[in-house]
Amino acid sequence: MDDLIPGILLGGDDAALNEPQDEAQPDSAKTARSLSRGIFKAASLQDKLLEKLLSQVLPADDASAGQTPGLASGNGSAAQSTFPEDRPGFTVGAMSNNFRRFNARIGVVFTFQTQLLRLLSWRRPTHTLSLLAVYTFVCLDPYLLCVLPLAIALLGILVPSFVARHPAPLSDSEHRAQNLGYSPRGPPLAPARVVKPAKELSRDFFRNMGDLQNCMEDFSVAHDKIIALVVPKTNFSDEALSSAIFVLLFAACAFMSIAAHLLPWRFLALAAGWVGICSGHPAVARMLDTSRRQYIDSPAGPASTAQRAFDAWVASDIILDEAPETREVEIFELQRLDDGTGEWDAWLFSPSPYDPLSAARISGDRPKGTRFFEDVMPPEGWEWSGKKWALDLWSREWVEERIITGVEVETEGERWVYDIYNEHVDGGQDGGGSLRGAGNGTRAGAGGAGGYTVSWEEGEEGMGRRGEWRRRRWVRTVKRRKVGSSG
Repeated sequence: MDDLIPGILLGGDDAALNEPQDEAQPDSAKTARSLSRGIFKAASLQDKLLEKLLSQVLPADDASAGQTPGLASGNGSAAQSTFPEDRPGFTVGAMSNNFRRFNARIGVVFTFQTQLLRLLSWRRPTHTLSLLAVYTFVCLDPYLLCVLPLAIALLGILVPSFVARHPAPLSDSEHRAQNLGYSPRGPPLAPARVVKPAKELSRDFFRNMGDLQNCMEDFSVAHDKIIALVVPKTNFSDEALSSAIFVLLFAACAFMSIAAHLLPWRFLALAAGWVGICSGHPAVARMLDTSRRQYIDSPAGPASTAQRAFDAWVASDIILDEAPETREVEIFELQRLDDGTGEWDAWLFSPSPYDPLSAARISGDRPKGTRFFEDVMPPEGWEWSGKKWALDLWSREWVEERIITGVEVETEGERWVYDIYNEHVDGGQDGGGSLRGAGNGTRAGAGGAGGYTVSWEEGEEGMGRRGEWRRRRWVRTVKRRKVGSSG
């Protein structure tokens, strides 16, 4: 087992998470480190056992579902995976190790998120106004977007790093002389700032885990709200509403493809940015909340009136074809001639006419179908529209459409289509006018007596001699099965 699954704490990537060995460390730090190692060693053994269990439980031949190479069997089969072949597969140890490394380094993202929320919530109005000023310049002159990353690198990375390397002298003591001013000249006064991952089992490490937990919750809630808002309107569960949205989007696409260059995009972006950022101000947010309750949530407000007008337009102008699609299906009633009694026995109902030159007859296979009419089922996704089966009175037409030869067509009466009797199949005939083996579809002629060749053409009615099989065609209408919105 140890050869299959690497331990969690093995590998060079974990060196960044561990503190350097120092003999002068206090006893509390050594105790915490030893406790951490003991916990992760125990977790390593549990992860190995869990991964071994997963490798036994998960199917090894599930290539269509995106099989992971780490849990695949060693038979060399080309299992499809989401990642290239050179990427490692799923293992519990690698997952645990990567999560700890990720959680130790994700703090910068949460710090940026916090600073951005403070900036947009007007915690410091001067900072938010500075953001609006920069946004205004970029909207009026979009070429400044090329300067923006460079300015961020200068003012956000290099200048703070230089100030940390050359800090201003402290003057908080009364017994020391006052500073004459800050000067960046001279040798460095402090070590360079280095970004280090959070230490395991530290306060920052668990703070990152809490922030990551909250981010997962926020994403799940946002995902569910978006799905609940968008999917019912666009998945055609309500075909009238989805069709109306389709028409509106199509009209918008046509309009934008023609008049997009005429719109003042700079001023639109400027106005949208100012409105969006100013809406985060507490005073403006209170005004917007009051307006929302008065005009949007109110049943007599403009939003409700517009919604009712839209619903009325959808109900009156969006006309759907509610009639389901209908088709005609066919089934062939096959009967076989009894050699002893000379009577036709009901055999089965088959989707194929089982004609003398069909593939099933040539290969010697028996016809496939059902014994009773009631057992005939409509195609998948369809349901019966007509109440009864109807006999096809135009038997000659479906014979000609299929280019069937070697049969005799009955144009009156019960509309049977008989096999033509061939006396040269096995050189013998019986008194009933049938021929054993004629139903096997064997073409005679090459080895017949006297070199006589049977012509497999359509026979005339009333010839008297017929083959082993006869069939007639029944038809019935089907319609598409209507699926509800829940399906």
